[in-house]
Amino acid sequence: MALSSFDFQQARVKQVLFKSRLRSVLYGVRAAEPELFSLRDNPLGQWLQTAVKPTLGAYPEVREIEHTLQQMLQTGQDLAARYARGHIEESRAGLDQINGYADHIETLLTRLEQETRRAA
Repeated sequence: MALSSFDFQQARVKQVLFKSRLRSVLYGVRAAEPELFSLRDNPLGQWLQTAVKPTLGAYPEVREIEHTLQQMLQTGQDLAARYARGHIEESRAGLDQINGYADHIETLLTRLEQETRRAA
């Protein structure tokens, strides 16, 4: 089954959701639950496993998205740990790094979407 533009848009929303949840942790609104940083439990990671890899797993963008997502999750976990240790400003400053990963994933999603449109 081919992925639609709507599928890719949902992936982008899933990424924004992670950033929003992380920001909530770093501003003391919610607790840092381990699932937030798990590739297996992350909505974008789940989308990659269930919707993308079975049909598009051979595309290099898929592997790069997964790798970048893992880096983003690890960085987020590190920022949450810094926040918990009282390094609040330092942890919040790290959101720029999260945004860099998110921008890279956005670029890769766009590239993958374009590739799949050309191949269809």
